[in-house]
Amino acid sequence: MAKYENIVETERNLDGSGLRIGIVMSRFNIEASEGLLSGCVAALTHHGVNPADMILVTVPGALETPAALNKLAASGKYDALVALGAVIRGETYHFEVVSNESARGVMAVQLETGIPVANGILTTEDDDQAFSRMSEKGREAGLVAIEMANLMRQLS
Repeated sequence: MAKYENIVETERNLDGSGLRIGIVMSRFNIEASEGLLSGCVAALTHHGVNPADMILVTVPGALETPAALNKLAASGKYDALVALGAVIRGETYHFEVVSNESARGVMAVQLETGIPVANGILTTEDDDQAFSRMSEKGREAGLVAIEMANLMRQLS
């Protein structure tokens, strides 16, 4: 049922059946990344994405993630992509550079290719924050990928 009279609204669609999802995961801070991956894959499969329709690509760190996402997007094989990783603050300015540039790169991929990218790259102050957020943020990234893939199909 529409919330606003005379306005057509799209509906949230979390049916992952038939969707092809590419996942790019950073190996830096691997424990947090694997926690993100676990949550993401659980959400994808729970909502109908067949594991055979997923690919997992690993990269050294968050700054390498956009290049792999771009290659997957350009292949035309995937309905949506997911970026996973953890950037944990250290003692130098490098944290800000990696956080900002990886986010910018992820956003650029989806805007330039039209393939939605769920950004599941955590940026936290410490390991404890990353570990406490990894499962839920991974799950959320999987749901975003499904919802946005379906939305892009609907808008086409």
